[in-house]
Amino acid sequence: MEVMYVILPVAGVMALAAVVAFIRSTRSGQFDDLDTPPLRVLADDDDDARP
Repeated sequence: MEVMYVILPVAGVMALAAVVAFIRSTRSGQFDDLDTPPLRVLADDDDDARP
């Protein structure tokens, strides 16, 4: 039962850290464009053409 006094605050701090990280990344524009990066892999770049 004494372990609950340690685990619950640790879990609360970890959850708070996850929420703060999510809010910080959202405000910095990390999730602005979710469609283009997967399509960039499929683009055929002729700039890197090898002889």
